[in-house]
Formats: sequence, structure tokens, C-alpha cells
Amino acid sequence: MKKQFNRMRQLANQTVGRAEKTEVLSEDLLQVEKRLDLVKQVSHSTHKKLNACLQGQQGTDMEKRSKKLPLTILAQCMEEGAAVLGEDSLLGKMLKLCGETEEKLAQELIQFEYQIERDVVEPLYVLAEVDIPNIQKQRKHLAKLVLDMDSARTRYQQSSKSSSHPSTLQPGAKSESLREEMEETANRMEICRDQLSADMYNFMAKEIDYANYFQTLIETQAEYHRKSLEILHSVLPQIKAHQEAWVEKPSYGKSLEEHLTISGREIAFPIEACVTMLLECGMQEEGLFRVAPSASKLKKLKASLDCGVLDVQEYSSDPHAIAGALKSYLRELPDPLMTTELYDEWIQASNIQDIDKRLQALMATCEKLPTDNLNNFRYLIKFLAKLSEYQDANKMTPGNMAIVLGPNLLWTHNEPNMTEMMTTVSLQIVGIIEPIIQHADWFFPGEIEFNLTGSYGSPIHTNHNSNYSSMPSPDMDQSDRKQQHDQSRRPLSVATDNMMLEFYKKDGYDAKCSLLLPTSHSPSVSDGELLGFFLQEEIFLQSHPPTPNSSFTVWIARHLA
Repeated sequence: MKKQFNRMRQLANQTVGRAEKTEVLSEDLLQVEKRLDLVKQVSHSTHKKLNACLQGQQGTDMEKRSKKLPLTILAQCMEEGAAVLGEDSLLGKMLKLCGETEEKLAQELIQFEYQIERDVVEPLYVLAEVDIPNIQKQRKHLAKLVLDMDSARTRYQQSSKSSSHPSTLQPGAKSESLREEMEETANRMEICRDQLSADMYNFMAKEIDYANYFQTLIETQAEYHRKSLEILHSVLPQIKAHQEAWVEKPSYGKSLEEHLTISGREIAFPIEACVTMLLECGMQEEGLFRVAPSASKLKKLKASLDCGVLDVQEYSSDPHAIAGALKSYLRELPDPLMTTELYDEWIQASNIQDIDKRLQALMATCEKLPTDNLNNFRYLIKFLAKLSEYQDANKMTPGNMAIVLGPNLLWTHNEPNMTEMMTTVSLQIVGIIEPIIQHADWFFPGEIEFNLTGSYGSPIHTNHNSNYSSMPSPDMDQSDRKQQHDQSRRPLSVATDNMMLEFYKKDGYDAKCSLLLPTSHSPSVSDGELLGFFLQEEIFLQSHPPTPNSSFTVWIARHLA
């Protein structure tokens, strides 16, 4: 109690400046003392945040740590799901592979966290909570010993002064006692100071070891991620192999080549399924490909075709839905069936005025189509030629079919303005598709089996094209060839003429249109219906009509003359 009182009195005297404070540490050690506190704060904070990153339960064995790991729980869930779905389903296979992979990743994570805890977390804890606090505790103890030493010295000095006074009795005994106390406290202070200095110097020397904790952290993380990446890379080929081997893949919106390769088919499934069904139930349906089907029915049919499950009986009463599904498939191809690569050549061929040269140019371009595109284009054209045989009933002439199907067979990815769209895109594409349908058996001679899979029992297509017999022979004279074509073919598209007339009427060009259109002109379907073809194909007429002197007007005048 007396010692504590002396310390407090000495500290108070030093505080108010009445006593000198002894500094027993060198300047270097004083700097180390300041650094100790900073290192403790940083180590404590890093240890806390690093602990928060660990997912496993710390301080437990490997098995207990694994059970509560989120990755392990996920792996178990996936494997249970795989058992429920079975390996006959693609999802079941994927869940099984992924579950096994997640389990391997979980084991790697457990090993990683165990090593991090052992080599980084625990050493940081010892540094922040044991080593540095011990040094700081020694520093506080040294401060007390220094106070004891200063207090003993002060009292000894005061005793020495008073002993020189004549009235003091037996001064020597008390001074000697205080001198011994002063020497004892100084000795204890020296021992503590030496020990503290050694610990501080050791701390400074071991800073490279403390820094290695963080190097170990990064190296362990790198090794963990490397092993995890190896696991993922090893399973990815298996996952892709299962995906590629799974034939039940959607066909809408996928490239033709990819669909045919996966399914092992020559003709795309939606094309064959729709064509064979239409051959059975839609050949005499009026406005086929023109009348819009029920949106819900069309969506359901497309989904059925996508998954390869088709109830023929359900859709046999709705040929418009079947035709709409076929158009949607063609329109949703990433690249048109007639290919964007050949777009310019198709357009150039359609601009040729001489019908014989035009047909030859179309034939030459057709032969440049990739094999898959050519096979499916041939299949489709043969069907459309057969459909045109029933044009008296279905009102779908080759020209009408070219109007509604042309934009789904050929387009460009460049955005045209309104005039270009109405002249180049619409009229020229009609000028490509219509003669190909009219002369289908010249472009694609021979019979064709529509029902390749034998699912619907559709008939074999023979020479049904009424225009085939009037196809010009290479041996004919030029005059005979021209005369035969003038007699046998209808205008390139009477329907197109009237559609364009309606376009002009809607924009106030009635007088100009009446001058261009001969009075004997008699279309097979109404102008409003033909305009509907283009509106149905999402070609929206904006308020930018061509001028009366544009190439569009000149084309109509020349074409109708």
C-alpha cells in the first residue's frame, strides 16, 4: 500500500513538473513502442475480417466443418435432385455432374480454409492478442518500476538533505535504508528494461515473418483456385458432351446448320412437320400463310415443335396456325434461308429485265447456296409449287405466296429507308421468289418425298408445276422463247401492283395512281388484302412516300405498261 502511494505521489510530482521523469528506453525503442500499437490494430482488424471470409465452422474437425459448408449442402441438394429426375433426363445428368463437382470444390475449400486457419489466422491472432499485448504489458510494468526507482531516489535525496541538519537524530540509518531501496528498484528496473528491449528487438526482427503470413495467404488462395479451376475444366467437357448429345434441342431461333447437325436431319424439323401437315389439311384453305392464326395457338404449336412433341390431330383443324409456325421458323433463323451473303446477287438477278436471263441468273445464285440451305429451300419451293395448284380454292398464287413468304426467306441486316424497303426489299424479293415457284421443276427437277420421316403419309410430289411445260428450251430461237413466255406467264406480280397502288392511295396519290393503272387491270385479290400481307410481315408504312418522279413510280409505270 505504501509502495502504491509513493508511485502516485511521484507520478503527480512528475506531472506538475516538480520532479524529473526518467526515460529508460532509447529513441529507437520508443519508435518501436509506437509501432507496436499500430501493428496490433492492423493485425486484429485483418484477423477479424479474414475470419468472416471463412465459410466453415472454425476449430472443428474436417468432417464437422464439411457438413455445415454451404457448398456441401448445395452438392447434396443437386445429387438428390439428380436422383429424383433420373439420368434419362438432361437435367438429371447435369445435376449429377454438377453435384459431384460442387462436392469436390467443397473438399478443396475445406482444405484451403483449414490451411488458412492454421498458417494465417492463428498466427495473426497470436501476434495481435498474445505477443504484442505481452510486450505492452512488460512496458507498463517497466513504467511502474521506473516510478518506484524515481520515488526511492527522490526520498533518498530528501533524506540526505535533512541528515545534514544539526538537529536530526541518527540520520545515517534512514539514509542507508533509502539508498538500499533505491538500488534495489534500479536493479529491478534494469532487468525489466533489458527483457523489454530484447522483446522489442525480436519484434522488429520478426516483421518479415509477420509479412510472410500475407504471402502465405495469397499463395494458398492461388493454389486453391488452381485446383478448383482444374476440377471445373475437367467436368466442362463432360457437360458439353451431354448437351451436344441431347437431340431434344429447340429449333426456333437456332442456325439451320446447328439444328440439322444435332438432329441428324436433312430437312429442318419445323419445315418438314408443317409442310407434311399442310399437305394433309391445308392445301385448299383460303388465304393460307396470309390469315393470321390465334396467337396462343401459334405459340403452343411453336413450343411443341421446339421440344419435338407434336399432336397432329390437334392442329389438323387449324392450318393457319401450322402455316404461321412455318413462317415464324423461317423468320427467326439467325441467317435467312437464302442467306445474307448472297443477298446482293439475288437482288441483281431480280433486276434483270429479260426473263430468260433473269431465270438463268436466279439459277446460278441458287446453286451457290450452302448444301443445307439449298436442300431446305428446294423442299419448301416444291411444296409452294404444289400449293399453287390449288390456287382457285386457296387464292394463293405464286405471286401472293412470294409476297407473304418472301420477306421471311431473304432479308438484309442493314436498315433501309421507306423507299428502299418498298422498292428494293419488297418488290425485288417478290421478283425473286415468284418465278422460282412458277418454275420450281426447272429449278429443282425430279420428284421429292415430303414425308421423309414417314410420320404423316404425305404424297410424293411429281411434276405438278403448271408453268413447267412452258419453260423455254435452250434450243429455241430468241423470238420463240420471248413469245412463249409472253403467252404463258402472268405479270411478275399483279398482286404487288395493287399493293403498291393501295400504298399510293393511302398517301394522297389517287390521281397519279389512276394514270398509272390500266383500266383492264383485274387483280385476283383485293388491294386491302394485299396490303395486309405486308402489314402482317411487320413492314410498317410510315409517312415518307416516294415522290412521283422516284424510281418507285417509274418502276410501276414501266411494269404496268
